[in-house]
Amino acid sequence: MINQHTMSQEDDEHRLRALFEMATDGIITMGERGVIETANRAACELFGYTIGELRGQKVNMLMPEHDRKHHDEYLARYQRTRVPHIIGIGREVTGRCKDGREFPLRLAVSEVKLEGGTLYTGILHDLSEFHLARKRVEDLNRNLEQKVMDRTAALHEREAELKLALDKERQLNELKSRFLSMASHEFKTPLSTVLSSAELIELYTETDQQHKRARHLDRIKSAVEQLTEVLNDFLSLSRLEQGAIVPELRRIDLRALLSTCIEHSEGQLYPGQYVTLDLVEDDDTQLITDPKLLRHVVTNLLSNAAKYSPGEDEILLQSRTLGTSVQISVTDRGIGVAEEDRSRVFDRFYRGHNVENIQGTGLGLNIVAQYAELLGGHVSFTSALGQGTTFLIELPRTSSN
Repeated sequence: MINQHTMSQEDDEHRLRALFEMATDGIITMGERGVIETANRAACELFGYTIGELRGQKVNMLMPEHDRKHHDEYLARYQRTRVPHIIGIGREVTGRCKDGREFPLRLAVSEVKLEGGTLYTGILHDLSEFHLARKRVEDLNRNLEQKVMDRTAALHEREAELKLALDKERQLNELKSRFLSMASHEFKTPLSTVLSSAELIELYTETDQQHKRARHLDRIKSAVEQLTEVLNDFLSLSRLEQGAIVPELRRIDLRALLSTCIEHSEGQLYPGQYVTLDLVEDDDTQLITDPKLLRHVVTNLLSNAAKYSPGEDEILLQSRTLGTSVQISVTDRGIGVAEEDRSRVFDRFYRGHNVENIQGTGLGLNIVAQYAELLGGHVSFTSALGQGTTFLIELPRTSSN
């Protein structure tokens, strides 16, 4: 019976030894002072040591610098307080190989009380592959998040582009409607005048009816001039859109140019209207600009001032030199611009609600604003409904265009 019992114990020991050596996780045992007593093959391979190099050494040789220095303190504190940090709990720690490489591992330590003292057994599982896999997942998630963000940004950008395209389409349709409405009115009225006057002239065959024929011929001329003005606005707008208008700069005398503008606008003044030119006497009226474009700008503003200022009213044309810029203003005492129309005054084909019965294409101020920009300046205005409007042109004295 004794031999059988002994054989059974030996068999159990062989089984335990086989399990110890064949375990895939590293297993290390140590005494109360932290000295390694045994280590299985997996533990040796994990740290790159042989069993002979590990046995009898302090377990802190397998730890990074900080833990190595404080391990004895940690162990003594546990034995004194019995408050566990790893023993009986398990946690992720860092191991240090023989070649100095550090790696993450999962460490679970158990404590066994024996007759000869306390035995600590540590089971170590290499977390390197787990960390690499987790990093790959995190990288994939980050890449996926970035792709989602990029895709979302692209969709928002596309949405903005589509919205802009729809807005442009809507604006184009509005422009088309306004153009057709304006063209119908602006062409129909003078053409009707031409037709009716031509028919009446045919009836005036007698010599003493010459004054009647002359009156209708004047009406025909006025209607043709009106049509020509509309077509010129269309032509100017088309050339602006094509970039075909390039300023031809040269030195001019502003006083002479403004006087010429007044002369050209006299035919558009109503009876009793007059233009007053006000220039600061000491100002140097020389500047470099395109006289043709500037003349168009000023003449158009004078024409508008006359058109929207019924009655015997003064139109004031002023000029001031301020440092490197010149300011030209046209002031009338007319109907003014309504508050709701002011943000769209310079839009093409747009006409204010209080001027719908007054002849106009809605292109003049749009062209004026674009010409001013070509000259390196800009146009602004102030207005009071029923009291008048002032348009201000500010230009550089020496253009950089």
